Amino acid sequence: MKAFITVIGKDRVGIIAGVSTLLAEQKVNIEDISQTILQDNFTMIMRVDTAECALALDELAKKLTEKGESLGVVITIRHEDIFNAMHRI
Repeated sequence: MKAFITVIGKDRVGIIAGVSTLLAEQKVNIEDISQTILQDNFTMIMRVDTAECALALDELAKKLTEKGESLGVVITIRHEDIFNAMHRI
């Protein structure tokens, strides 16, 4: 399954490393990534493939939420179809 992960919060060292490590541990492949700093705010969008992940999407979302709390950012994951529908004009 393809999904989009968004990460938003105050910039600090280790955000990308923390998120990508968790995804690698769960066998989630990062297919594309875009990140930037807007003033002091870190923003990142990742397109991922969860085909090899043993966790259900809601379980992965819980792990990402917990990782976000430890990093001081908000992390969300949405199925690609839902993400695309939300951003369609």
